[in-house]
Amino acid sequence: MNYLLDMNLIMEYLKNNISPKRYIHSINASITAKKLAEFHECDAGKAEIAGLVHDCARDMDISLQLDCLVKEGIVADDLTLTAKELLHGPAAVHICRRVFGIEDEEILMAVRYHTTGRQGMSLLEKIIYLADFIEPGRSFEGIKELRCLAFDNLDKALLLAFNSAIKYIISKNGLIHADTIQSRNYVLGDLKKIWTT
Repeated sequence: MNYLLDMNLIMEYLKNNISPKRYIHSINASITAKKLAEFHECDAGKAEIAGLVHDCARDMDISLQLDCLVKEGIVADDLTLTAKELLHGPAAVHICRRVFGIEDEEILMAVRYHTTGRQGMSLLEKIIYLADFIEPGRSFEGIKELRCLAFDNLDKALLLAFNSAIKYIISKNGLIHADTIQSRNYVLGDLKKIWTT
């Protein structure tokens, strides 16, 4: 994939299809993802693209997002199908593939699971999840610690991010996606293995 050639198309699409606030968030997430990737020896080009496009379907009507899933052949669970904040990740895969011409499965998986995470996340998936969470426009209690931790220990930062997300969802009396719980437990299990060796 020629990342430089795709950037103009992506930027133009985002300007025309997401809100100005989300556009700035996407740029911030892209910059953060690239920095994290460089630090953690991941493909910075892939991280930059995935960070930029992760919310490309966020402002679409639910009916259009559902249509994206059908066209992409993605079968989503009931919770995802009823929650716009969860649906836009899988829906974005279709936009990435059909509009931007992104065929890299690693990028597509990072975009698909950037909201929930999943068990056994790749390095790129972890970076995109965290970049979305800690980009400079975000502000919440504990974010400074989380930003520092992301450049020290990615898995510890990921665990802290999952804990924060779960607490927030509980405070809103919301439903927690099974992928998020499984992701958290998987990362915690890996960290416990490291701590006990």
